[in-house]
Amino acid sequence: MRRTEHTEARNAFMSKVMELPVLDTHTHLIGDSLAARDFWQIAHYFWLLRELQAGGYPADAEKLPLDERIEAFVAAYDETRTTLMNIAFTRIMSELYGVAIHDGDSVRRAIAVVEAAQADAGWAQTVADRMAIRRSVVNYPQHGPFQGMREDAVVMPRIDGEMGKWLAAVEASEDPGGIYRETVSVIDRLLREYADRGYPGVMTTLPHYGVSAKERRTVGPGSSRDVVMMEFLHEVCAAAERHGLLVQLFLGVERSWCGEATPVNDPQRILKLLPLFEVYSCPFELVLASELNNLDAVQAAWNFPNVHIGGMWWFNFRASTYKDSMQYRLEALPASKCSLVVSDARCIEWSYGKIWLIKRLAADFLWERLTQGWIDEGTALRTAEQWLYGSAMKRYHLIR
Repeated sequence: MRRTEHTEARNAFMSKVMELPVLDTHTHLIGDSLAARDFWQIAHYFWLLRELQAGGYPADAEKLPLDERIEAFVAAYDETRTTLMNIAFTRIMSELYGVAIHDGDSVRRAIAVVEAAQADAGWAQTVADRMAIRRSVVNYPQHGPFQGMREDAVVMPRIDGEMGKWLAAVEASEDPGGIYRETVSVIDRLLREYADRGYPGVMTTLPHYGVSAKERRTVGPGSSRDVVMMEFLHEVCAAAERHGLLVQLFLGVERSWCGEATPVNDPQRILKLLPLFEVYSCPFELVLASELNNLDAVQAAWNFPNVHIGGMWWFNFRASTYKDSMQYRLEALPASKCSLVVSDARCIEWSYGKIWLIKRLAADFLWERLTQGWIDEGTALRTAEQWLYGSAMKRYHLIR
């Protein structure tokens, strides 16, 4: 194939992937404030802000006079042009607002056009349509009604806060076994209520755990926090199985080492959970933030039909980890067991930017596999559709 023909074929393939529908499996969107309230909410999105601060942007930038703040932003933006979030931010500004950031005046234009977009009641839907975002997942029921959009959010209730309360109650009690047994009933009622509301499952993060799910233990005086947590996790899985719910586990971020959340590549993290996957028939979805656990999760999904792999979370959201993880998945698992999209977005504009990145990375990866002869174009596009949309839609009972 001549270079021109190759480029045209690649561009055509990329366009097909970019047009595919998306289900964003984890967001922090709030239904009555989907669009960014101003330019700075986009510019100070946590992931971009971390990179900007590494490039010299002051931690207290919001306290600076506007001109100084803009000057500091432009300098840090220039320093971080190679970083993934800078690239996504640049795409948001250019594609959604028609602004190329290069100096103070361009930032002022961006401030004005973002403000003007606030007057458009259909802006959030417009942004979603530009990236073919069909549905988004939120973790709090009150955030689910999406104002101005055709579809409300999918609600996947977050229970790690409840888990913390259950643990604290057991630890504080003179009768930990009794409190534990009472809480088992609470867990069952809670998950039955979620099932009755039509929610597809529950989501929880997990801190470091020093025990395995393999051996069941009786909770009583002297039971460690890890033991009680793992027993509660057993009860959550049992209740999910009874009520037809999915258990979505977010793993790999720990906060016990310092004041900042940190990715921890624990080689036994997935291993310690394998008995849950073996004992309970409910679906599990593993969402990871630690690079070296990506292969462990794929191995678990290969061994257990009820285990699925979710999108890339926190410190896994990088081009290098995406590429490795997509290779693991492609060669070991049906595409219908894998999802790619976890935007972690706090406004619809960042849903757009991060999903653009994911689509671009998936298209680049699959085009490489295609041109090397490992898969054909039909297989590549079916894989992309499952990774971006179809797999999660079925797993969350949104299609049959």
